[in-house]
Amino acid sequence: MSEISRYIASFPAPARQLMRQLRQAIRAAAPDAVETISYRMPAFDVGGRHLVYFAGFARHVGFYPGARVAAEFAADFRKFKCGKGSVQFPLGQPLPVGLVKRVVRFRLKQNRALGPPRQRTGKARAARR
Repeated sequence: MSEISRYIASFPAPARQLMRQLRQAIRAAAPDAVETISYRMPAFDVGGRHLVYFAGFARHVGFYPGARVAAEFAADFRKFKCGKGSVQFPLGQPLPVGLVKRVVRFRLKQNRALGPPRQRTGKARAARR
């Protein structure tokens, strides 16, 4: 069982169902994405960069595409509670699968436009310590 599967399994049934749907929608839109855990949340990486995250909560599932994306899709997200770079999908309501896929595809374009991630040098790491 993967780390993300274990993460999802640790939640009650309504949250599990929504997170499974969200995971499936992300994977459908970004089939080459690598699943990982980052900041204690399921994350999807492409080309060495984080694409999107999600997390389970008592009353919703949080979706974290980033602040620029949330602003770009503000009209689509208006019926959901949003924060800077985050959207809350309430448990017990249908997941907007098509919207999630559009957001993930938009993030893929953003990541590709950035090119490969910069490699940090040992000097830069040491200076931050």
